[in-house]
Amino acid sequence: MSRTGADTEAIVRYLIESLVDVPEAVEIAVVDSEDALRFEVKLDPDDVGKVIGRGGRIIKAIRTLARAAGSTEGRQVDVDVVG
Repeated sequence: MSRTGADTEAIVRYLIESLVDVPEAVEIAVVDSEDALRFEVKLDPDDVGKVIGRGGRIIKAIRTLARAAGSTEGRQVDVDVVG
């Protein structure tokens, strides 16, 4: 993973851990390919709703920030909540 990918992961981790009640349960798996970077976030089941937000607003905002952080390398960035 590149330095930008590590920085983007740090941003995603900070944002998500700030929102949840059990930050030590946050696990982020990075799927790195040539043109894309995907973060799969696992959370405590009670915290999933807090990260997704009403109508998906919070996760959309997190995705927007992650894409902006990762755009310096011209790679696509996505954030998925997997549980």
